This record gives sequence, C-alpha cells and structure tokens, in this order.
Amino acid sequence: MMVAIILAGGKGTRLRSVVSGLPKPMAPILGRPFLEYQMDYWINQGVSHFILSVGYLGDAIINHFGDAYKGIAIKYAVEHDPLGTGGGLLLAAQDLTDPFLVLNGDTFIDADLDIISKFHLNRQSKWTLLLFRTSQYNRYMGVDINQNGEIVSLKSKVKKSYNLANGGVYLIDPSALKKTPYKIGDKVSLEDELLPEFVSNGGILFGIECKGRFIDIGTPEDYYQSKNIIHS
Repeated sequence: MMVAIILAGGKGTRLRSVVSGLPKPMAPILGRPFLEYQMDYWINQGVSHFILSVGYLGDAIINHFGDAYKGIAIKYAVEHDPLGTGGGLLLAAQDLTDPFLVLNGDTFIDADLDIISKFHLNRQSKWTLLLFRTSQYNRYMGVDINQNGEIVSLKSKVKKSYNLANGGVYLIDPSALKKTPYKIGDKVSLEDELLPEFVSNGGILFGIECKGRFIDIGTPEDYYQSKNIIHS
C-alpha cells in the first residue's frame, strides 16, 4: 500500500488575485479543482490512501472530498495554526511506518511510481526527490547530483543556473524524519529546514530526473497556462 501525503495548507497569496475564497489546491482548471487532477494521476500510479495536510480554508477541501475520493480513503491532518510545509509533513506523517509519497498541493510532475520506488530501493535511499529541468532557477530549489543520483548540492532560489530543480514530490522513509531535531507541532519549512537538517545529521538525499510535464499553479501566469498543460 502506498500512502501519499498532499501538502495543501498554504495561503497561496500570489494566486489570491485570480482565485479568491479557495485554498490554492482547489483552484479550478477546466471546471475541476487542481487537486482532483493530481489525485487522479497518483491513483492511476498505485496510490491507495491519501493524507491531506490542510490549514488555510481547509474546510473547502474537507467538504469537497469527504473521507474518500473514487474509492480511495482520505484522512486529514489539520493545522490549527500555520506550520509551514515541513510542519504540515511532520503532522501528517506521524503514524506512518512504511515509505510514503509527499506531494505539494500546487504542483504536479509526471513520474512513474514503479521507477521511483525501484530507484529508492536500489539506492537504499531514505529520502528521494523528484527533479525536473527549468530555466527559472531563481524560483525553485536548485539541485546537483552525481552519477549515482546522490544529491551533492541544494540551493534554494539561487541566482545562478542549475541543471535540475526540486519538483516538490518526495519518496520518504519515516526514519528520515527522525534525523531532524523538529517535532510535531513545530513551524518549519520542508525545503529550507527539514532537508538541510536531514543532511546535517548524516542523511543522504537522492534525486531522480522526471522528464515529463511539470505544472506549478503558484502564480497567476502559471495558473492560466496550466489548462494548456494538464491534458497534454
């Protein structure tokens, strides 16, 4: 059974001018919430359970999906105070004992779950990042990897070009979260605090490039373009 945590608790301030009154993952694309497209994709990849980490306007997500979507069970990790992406992850993952996926609620990346899982297993990875190529290197976390897929550099929103960037999808072993000093209820960033602390405490990150579609609805410009990509 593969569980997917979706981080859907952010305020989405950059998108609020065009999508108001809704949490960002519920932004409508061709008449359907973005979150439905994402969940459809991962159900088809073999995900059998979702945990949605919700906060800002979270009732809109809970009321829309309820306790199941297309027969797939959904649980909710509710942030009563904003916890950041890392805090939302810690809250949602607290009872998990097997490797699980983590997805950003406002991005999508084409990936083959079987390939990712085999890569993760073969490298004996505890934390695998899905990577994509982009020219917008000052917007995403830049990543360098060696020939074995081990990540040798992480730089958040740098002003130089990196070949690869963090696609916001992770395959994580629960033991990896214990290699950080943070606990459930802490407000913490996944990219800027959890990942560096994991490495600082002896953890090794791995990354695998995904060459298909990448969608980020975080800005009005990208949101308007997403309908041209979602069915491509």
